[in-house]
Amino acid sequence: MRLRILTPLAVVVDEDGIAALRAEDATGSFGILPHHADFLTALTIGVVSWRRADGRQGFCAVRGGVLSMTGGRDIAVATREAVPGDDLASLGEIVLARFRSSYEDERQQHVESTRLHLNAIRQIMSHLRANGGGPSP
Repeated sequence: MRLRILTPLAVVVDEDGIAALRAEDATGSFGILPHHADFLTALTIGVVSWRRADGRQGFCAVRGGVLSMTGGRDIAVATREAVPGDDLASLGEIVLARFRSSYEDERQQHVESTRLHLNAIRQIMSHLRANGGGPSP
């Protein structure tokens, strides 16, 4: 099989000769072998791991993304951020912690942004009602 892991800025992994792949989506961990049916899923923050035909392992931490399997041999992962590595322990400890922290920061920023937008709308509505230009209740 051929595996490609892509971010908006780079092709992080492009390998042929993949014998098996493991990844994780919202339903849990899953595996893909050659001739797998076409498949599309949204990945969680985690590590995509694969075994090459020669038995060597490969790993890549991904910050979520979309995995597609087409034609029984082409696996593509599109993700916002990916870090390949040969050592699963270092990817798990350092990179995944950073991805989760970034995700939580972005989530908090989104909440704050939404709160600011709602407050601005309330202020506008209050101003319109005070001047008689607002909608009738």
